[in-house]
Amino acid sequence: MTALILKNLRPMGGDLTGLNIVDGRFSATAPDGAEVIDCGGRILIPGMIEAHTHLDKSLLGMDWYRNEVGPRLIDKIDNEREVKVALGLDPQVQSERHAILAMSHGCTHIRSHVDVDTHHGLAGVEGVMATREKLAGMIDIEIVAFPQSGMMTRPGTVEMMDEALKLGAELVGGIDPCGMEHDPKGHLDAVFGLAEKHGKPVDIHLHERDALGWFSMEEIIDRTIALGMQGKVAISHAFCLGAVDRGYVAGLQEKLAENQIHILTTAPASAPVPAVKELKAYGILTGAGCDGIRDTWGPYGNSDMLEKAMHIGMRNNLRRDDEVELALDICTFGGAAVMGLDGYGLDIGCVADCVLVEGATLAEAVVTHAPRKLALKAGKVIARDGACVIEAP
Repeated sequence: MTALILKNLRPMGGDLTGLNIVDGRFSATAPDGAEVIDCGGRILIPGMIEAHTHLDKSLLGMDWYRNEVGPRLIDKIDNEREVKVALGLDPQVQSERHAILAMSHGCTHIRSHVDVDTHHGLAGVEGVMATREKLAGMIDIEIVAFPQSGMMTRPGTVEMMDEALKLGAELVGGIDPCGMEHDPKGHLDAVFGLAEKHGKPVDIHLHERDALGWFSMEEIIDRTIALGMQGKVAISHAFCLGAVDRGYVAGLQEKLAENQIHILTTAPASAPVPAVKELKAYGILTGAGCDGIRDTWGPYGNSDMLEKAMHIGMRNNLRRDDEVELALDICTFGGAAVMGLDGYGLDIGCVADCVLVEGATLAEAVVTHAPRKLALKAGKVIARDGACVIEAP
């Protein structure tokens, strides 16, 4: 039996108390001799949930990449395929560096979209799987087989996606059925066909805006209904939900809620974003992620989901304390719900995935996002004073 007593902490910013951990879960009691950690009156929250990122892409630890890529989505996608080769990017090493950085900020779960294409084959999936195995017990990594370069536009990709799912990828990914693939029926038939064949959930990138995005979203909803996949489909980015025509968006949000289709936002500064208060009002499960960080697409990001909560707040004009707390909820309980995590939280019996944050209130913790004093995964220390307990390669 392993046991730990956390004393002098404030769960979710509440009253000062203590919590016991026995064999990786919160417990009502702890045995004599358990190790005691004084938390210094800090706030304890559940582990941060990174529900949308790209572990195989980061350039962390490599020489500075000079970005001179064109403005279109396809420019960035085509450039990245070639640059990965030119730079000799190793998806195992880069995904490990990225995951360790996330752990240093108190992240305990990651959903990563990993490229599958005819240029690199399954190298990305195999690399991230190797990292997942290496870091097992310290962070949980869920893999989405992601056809970023398209399936209809690159024959042979559907077959590689099939192999990635056989290999162990947990979800089927997709991308802009119209804007990227120019074949919404073909693309969505392939995505949902793979999901049906392998019994896997779906998580689709949808960057398309306004009416084009609405059309694609309605097609996704129709297929969700046809296959009875309610509760098993997520739409990432969903920029079209940030459109000016709120009446049309309201109709879409009603359908998303009715069919339990989840939304994952990255709260970018340069695109419309789903209105998270509306999503909450409709009962739509919403999570968040840092997307790609320090990669060929852009130089920004540090894999800190507490900072991402602040970005969500800023992009949604969340100013009241309870509104800022909603942004934090999206980066914790929301992401956990989208990923279907069992035993998440701070209640007795929950898995002891948790992190100490600085601040008098949850809102202050979000806006300051100071280095984390302590982070635990199933009761095991994974980070102290803003640094992971293991070094990146």
